[in-house]
Amino acid sequence: MIDWDVAVNTGIRLVRPGPQVDLADARQAVSQLRELSEQARGHVREFTGMDPLEPAGPAVIVDRPGWIRANVDGFRTVLEPILDRLGAERAAAGTAGALTTAVGSRVTGAQLGAVLSYLAGRVLGQYELFLPPDPDGNAPAGRLTLVAPNIVQAERELDVDPRDFRLWVCLHEETHRMQFSSTPWLRGYVQEQMQDLLLSSEMDAAAFLDRLRAAGEAVAEVVRGGEGSLIQAFQNEAQGEVMDRITAVMTLAEGHGDYVMDAVGPEVVPSVATIRRRFQRRREGANRIDRIIRQLLGLDLKMKQYEEGAVFVRKVVAQVGMEDFNKVWESPETLPTMAEIRDPESWIARVVGPGAPAQEA
Repeated sequence: MIDWDVAVNTGIRLVRPGPQVDLADARQAVSQLRELSEQARGHVREFTGMDPLEPAGPAVIVDRPGWIRANVDGFRTVLEPILDRLGAERAAAGTAGALTTAVGSRVTGAQLGAVLSYLAGRVLGQYELFLPPDPDGNAPAGRLTLVAPNIVQAERELDVDPRDFRLWVCLHEETHRMQFSSTPWLRGYVQEQMQDLLLSSEMDAAAFLDRLRAAGEAVAEVVRGGEGSLIQAFQNEAQGEVMDRITAVMTLAEGHGDYVMDAVGPEVVPSVATIRRRFQRRREGANRIDRIIRQLLGLDLKMKQYEEGAVFVRKVVAQVGMEDFNKVWESPETLPTMAEIRDPESWIARVVGPGAPAQEA
């Protein structure tokens, strides 16, 4: 149902080249990012009190095409079994013709590639949760990936100290690695939610036309300066419930990453205040076309996740301390809902206990 080769080729063909960097500087950036990711791992572990349950391999440094290939591999690992199942069900019901399926897979692959080409110029790093199985069929541990040209471009645009900025980015991404490597159930939980999202996507032709009209209205609304996104336009009620759970866990993860990078920052990143101020302005200062694309793709929601999640973590840690905050990682039942993220005291009362003492400043 998705032509993965088309997705890769489209993404690589459309992605913009990175900044001009001579060979010596490029090699130095790659070497330093690997070194700083290891330093950041130690800082995150000491600050959060979390212990990884699996060995942490070195950070993988990639360019923009490399990021596209890695993400297509990740999508394929998660989605292909579900898409194959849906395709088999449609074929058994006589609703999927060979020609329609072939054309549709290429269109979908091209669409995925176009989205990834846009993101590939903006992502600084990520923790890849889902990797292709090894030769024995086992799912390998996640992998920390840093996109060197984007980091170099960002530090130049922000006019900040390169080493400080690179360590600051590594602190955020190593926090994500710590979240998943020290919490054995979390990767499976996220994958289960993604699968539930896909399996609840079936709709008849009339419903599909209604969603298509809603998507057109969403585009028009965003162009006019309103709210809305393509993600919301294509959701049914069941998907909305799953998306609430996915949004909650990703808001927690992103906010925790931002909290840790800024809390650890003053000790090891001398210019952290300048970096944060300028980086926040960069997040908010996109041109109109870029803002429209971001909103339609749901990227503005991701920016909101950083803010809401960081506020939640900051308030909980301030009230009950890091040890009790870490109860959030114990099980799916201790994860906050979106309502609790917006009302941290309700999560504290439910998970930590109503008598949780406030921490001294």
